[in-house]
Parts: sequence; structure tokens; C-alpha cells
Amino acid sequence: MTEEGKARLKDVKLGFIGAGAMGGAIIRGLRTRARLPRENLVYYDPDPACQKKMQKLGVEAVPSNREVMRSQVVVLAVKPQLMDRVLAEIKDFAEPRHLIISIAAGVPLAKLEAACPESRVIRTMPNTPALVGAGMACLAPGSRATPEDTALALELFQAVGQAALVEERLMDAVTALSGSGPGFVALFVEALADGGVKAGLPRALAHHMAVQTVWGAAKLIHDEELHPAKLKDMVASPAGTTIEGLLVLESGGFRGLVMSAVDAAAARAKELGKNT
Repeated sequence: MTEEGKARLKDVKLGFIGAGAMGGAIIRGLRTRARLPRENLVYYDPDPACQKKMQKLGVEAVPSNREVMRSQVVVLAVKPQLMDRVLAEIKDFAEPRHLIISIAAGVPLAKLEAACPESRVIRTMPNTPALVGAGMACLAPGSRATPEDTALALELFQAVGQAALVEERLMDAVTALSGSGPGFVALFVEALADGGVKAGLPRALAHHMAVQTVWGAAKLIHDEELHPAKLKDMVASPAGTTIEGLLVLESGGFRGLVMSAVDAAAARAKELGKNT
């Protein structure tokens, strides 16, 4: 996060409706990574477990969603199925001064803007690695959002990882790739560890090696700006062990299956969006 971005965040009051896994991760990132003063943050969440975590961070709880609307920037960190109720509670308090940021999957900008017709709105899709400051969030600004709004929202999500702007029409694909992607990667890590066990490694060691190998490979691709195929070629020596394993993966349609999984997740995201 840039120093300019930190200054921008420190100039506004941020309110969170919902402080669960994702909302709580963002708040923690703002407090610990962006060093946002606790007086700049408030939240409402009826869950005692969430309240306990926020108390440790020194974040002020308010008694209702209505009270959160006293903030200039309001983050709607609730599940999609709760969005109708939340929008009904806040719509009479949404004013032109408000920037409202939604992280609810599948809830379109049109619905958010219709519920809060005087406010500026940004729709986002973060992912679970935000819990450890390694998230990937994509943002789609609404029709009334200003460049300053967009810059502030980008800085907010950069407190828990990386952030990028996309057109809203790409949000279903974003949901499938970065939203569902951690689940696909987790399945691969588990399978890699199981393969190690089958080859004779103790379970705990196999798990540790699988996690470190996937993390290390991703870091190498990221830090060295490598195309994945380049790393594959670096590892696959002639007549070696890696090329033998790659043959098995290709014979089983590994890449096609991963692509189909993302495609299926995108189709499901689109379907869920129609029901919100």
C-alpha cells in the first residue's frame, strides 16, 4: 500500500456491516498492515465470536446497521442471501456522501444502485487468502463512483493482498477463478500430499512438503515473472521424473479438467446472480 493510499484511508471513517471471515480479514488488514487508527473503524455484527475478534483489534462495535451508516465509507460484508434484508435496513440512510462497497458474490451493481440511488457504489469480489494478507480482489465501480472512490477502494483491498479493476461483466469469471480457485488449489495440495504418502512419505511430512512446494512454485512464478510453462520446462529434464509425471497428468486430461472446473464455477456464479 502506498503512503498516499494510507493517508487517503486515514481521512475517512470506515464502517463494516458484517465482520465474519472476509469482513474480519479486511478489518484486520486495515489495522495491522495499513496501520489504520481504530477510531476510523466501526462495525456491526451480531455474532459473539466476531465481536470477540474485533474487540482484540480494538475496533468499535455499534448497535445496528443504521449506526454503521454514520460512516462515509460502508462495506457490505454479508452473504448474498442476507443482502436484501441489509439493503432494506440501510436504504433510507444512504446519502450522496456515502461510498458503499459490496463484497457479496453475485449481487449486481444494478441492484445495489437501485437500493441506494443517491450513493456511490462499488462491487468487489475478494477471496479467502485475504485472511493471511495474500488475497486477490477485483473491483467494478458503479455508474456514480468517482476516480477518487475507486482509488480508495483499491487501497482498501491492497491492505489484504492485491486488487485490480474489471468490468462488471467479468465478475462471474472472477468469482470462478480467484473466488473458487483456492478450493481447487487446496484439492491439488491434498492430492499431492496423498501421492507422497503412497510413495512412502509420512503423512505430516508429505503435507508439509506439498504446501511448501505449491507455495514456492507460485512465489517463483510471481517474483521472477515467469510464464508457468517456463517453470515446467525448467523442472522437466529429458527422460526424467517430472516429464514422466506430466505425461500421466496430460493423459488424464488434467489441464482440461481444471479449465472445465473454472468454467462450471463461472456458470454457477451467473446462475446465482440471477437469483439475487
